Formats: sequence, structure tokens, C-alpha cells
Amino acid sequence: MSRINKNVILALLTLTSSAFLLFQLYYYKHYLSAKNGAGLSKSKGSRIGFDSIQWRAVKKFIMLTTSQNVPVFLIDPLVLELINKNFEQVKNTSHGSTSECNFFCVPRDFTAFALQYHLWKNEEGWFRIAENMGFQCLKIESKDPRLDGIDSLSGTEIPLHYLCKLASHTIHLVVFHERSGNYLWHGHLRLKAHVDRKFVPFRKLQFGRYPGAFDRPELQEITVDGLDVLIPKDLMHFLEEIPHSRFIECRYKEARAFFQQYLDDNTVEAMMFRKSAKELLQLAARTLKKLGVRFWLSSGTCLGWYRQCGIIPYSKDVDLGIFIQDYKSNMISAFQDAGLPLKHKFGKVEDSLELSFQGKDDVKLDIFFFYEETDHVWNGGTQAKTGKKFKYLFPKFTLCWTEFVDMKVHVPCETIEYIEANYGKTWKIPVKTWDWKRSPPNVQPNGIWPISEWDEVIQLY
Repeated sequence: MSRINKNVILALLTLTSSAFLLFQLYYYKHYLSAKNGAGLSKSKGSRIGFDSIQWRAVKKFIMLTTSQNVPVFLIDPLVLELINKNFEQVKNTSHGSTSECNFFCVPRDFTAFALQYHLWKNEEGWFRIAENMGFQCLKIESKDPRLDGIDSLSGTEIPLHYLCKLASHTIHLVVFHERSGNYLWHGHLRLKAHVDRKFVPFRKLQFGRYPGAFDRPELQEITVDGLDVLIPKDLMHFLEEIPHSRFIECRYKEARAFFQQYLDDNTVEAMMFRKSAKELLQLAARTLKKLGVRFWLSSGTCLGWYRQCGIIPYSKDVDLGIFIQDYKSNMISAFQDAGLPLKHKFGKVEDSLELSFQGKDDVKLDIFFFYEETDHVWNGGTQAKTGKKFKYLFPKFTLCWTEFVDMKVHVPCETIEYIEANYGKTWKIPVKTWDWKRSPPNVQPNGIWPISEWDEVIQLY
């Protein structure tokens, strides 16, 4: 009896061990399959079918917009990232040929689409039909910032965002508006007092935390999970734009107050300078865009934008900033090819580089290169006749888009800190006499260039 019991126990142990081993092999096989991306992993939606609320909400929304001829396009970062990574697979998929939901079924609370407002012909009718189809919709409106400079029209409200909820999933329709710099802008999703804060998890929205600016995208139609959708043709560029799209407006109200206190200069000379400076800035922006180099309005040009929404007529130049890591060796030749001869070159790439180009009508383009330290950034200056070096210190900053003289350009997001570093607390008061070596509160001596290096670091043309 004892022997039988031992045999039974041994058999049971063997059977249990074998079953456990088979379970481990099965789990390991599926773990590796998911890990190595055989098809698309669970995190990419391959285990969620076409009955998911995400897919059904997107399908119903596309049916709605198609029936009403509303040309929406997909801007959802998560879904676009997946499409971009698997673009060959998506490109070769025809309508209705897919057997697995890999993109729109990814677990998430929102799917973001966009619409160019000037192409929307039946906004109110669309809103009613959406609710008849089972969507609960919230419309976000606000004042049109494009009209802030026009007293009689400021206060006009425009639609900025639609949130249309179907069960637990919400379609976020971002309304893009045209701006005069031939780019698209969307507004801040700011909730008014009467709005239910629990309508959707607003904090999870990818768009609307702040206004944004985007290049106008060329669109292409593709089939994703059996649904025909429009997406930006240059997916990588659009995805790269999203985290750097923050936009800040010119301060029109403060600019009007400034000109009430300090009359604007409308002399022929001032008007001619503004025209030449605008053309020079446009030419510089086109040249740097071709090079793929980021720049921002700096010094007096930045002050003019922030203080008076325009070009300071007595500044006599256009000032731009560029991070030194974005410098390119063909930059000088690119500007020369654009018709801007080099006027001077101070410093070198490793230290205090500064370039100046001569525009028409004696308007100069100054480009200051910024160097990053642990807790601040700085740009350098050089006195040609003595070789003395100067350093201008700024608190660290990030870049935002703005509109300036009908252009989309970068400015420091932390604008007031940037301007106060350069001009002090009295920046609101116009100063026509300015000594670049002494006037800025952030300037400090930075040594002297060795005479042996002058031929390299002090070049005048």
C-alpha cells in the first residue's frame, strides 16, 4: 500500500510539473511574440476587436463628417505614431480588407481630429446631427484674437473646440483657423463657468492646454482599420510640430496703451524702415527655414513685438537669436546667396559667435548665437577696435510661436524675463540712445581676444 501511494504521488507530481512546464512555455512564447512585435502587440490594439468603443466612436464620427461633407483630418498623436511606424502595412491595406483592429482600437479616452474652419459650411446643422446620432457634444468658443487690434470687432467669438462623447470615448475636434502668415492656429480650450468639469477628463486632452500654431499640412487619404481617413502627408513633420506648437499672442491692448502715451512715428523715414525691416526679416526666415535652423526674435526686435506689436522705427536693424548647436557651416554662404552680404563676423563657433549681414536701405541683420550653461544662457559681443569681449546673460527659456509682421516666428515663451534681463524693469519707456557695452543690465566683461586670433575672431567687410 505504501509503495502504491508513493507511485501515485510520484505520478501526480510528474503530471503537475509537466503541466506547469507547458504553461511556462505557452506564456513565454506569447510574451516573446508581444515583445518582439509579431504583428502589433497588445499595447498597439491587436487584441481589441472592432466591437471596441474607440473604433465604433471613430467610425460613427467619420460617417457623420462624410455625410455632411466636413473635411476633417486625423491629428491624434498616439494613432498617428502607430500609423507612422507601420506605414507600409497601412499603405497596402484596402478598404474592408483588414481583419484586425490595430490602430483605432488602442485604449485611450480621446481621438483627436482637426478641421480648417473656413472649409466648414454647415456648422450648426452638423452639431444637431451629431447629437441625433448619439453623441453628446460640447462646444468651446472664445474671442477671435485676429480681431483684437480692431476695436469695433474685438470680442467676436469663434468656435475653437468640439468634444463629442459616445459612451466612454470622446472625439476631440480641434478647429484650426487661418492666420495672416499662411499658417493654422487653434485656440486655448478654456472652460466657462457653466461647463460641467466632469463631462470628460479634460486634463488628458492632447490639444488645447494652450493655443497652438502649425504649418498648413498637405493631406492624404488612407484606410486605417477599415476606415477611410485623411492624415498629414508629412507625418514626421506634423508629429514633430505637436510638442513645440505653443503660441502666444501679441499684446494688442498693451500696445494701444503704449501708443496713447508715446505717439507712433509715422514719418516717411520710419515707414520706409519698417517696410525694409519686414522684408529683411521675411528673407532671413526663408533662408533659415531652408537650412532647418530655429531662430527667434531677440534684442530690440523682440522688445518691439512685446511692447508695441511692431518694429521699433529707431532701432535700425533686425535682431535674431540662434542656439549655437543649431549653427551650420553653410549659413554664411546661404545668406550671401540670398543677397545679403556679410558685414562682420565676430567670435568663433566655440565662443561668442556673432554674424551681421547687410540688407537693403542700410538695414542690418544681426544674428546672435546663444550658449547654454547649467543655469543660464548667454550670447557674446566683441568690440572690434580693442578685442574686448562681453557676455550677456539670460535666464533659460523655451520657444513659442507668435505672429509678427504677418509671419509665424519664434519668441522666448518666458518673454518678460528675457526682456527684463536685456532692458531692465524700465523696458516700457522708449530709449533712443543705447550703448551695447554699458546699457544692458545683463552685460558683463568677458576678457579680451588674444591678438594672435584677431584675424579669425574680428572680421569686418
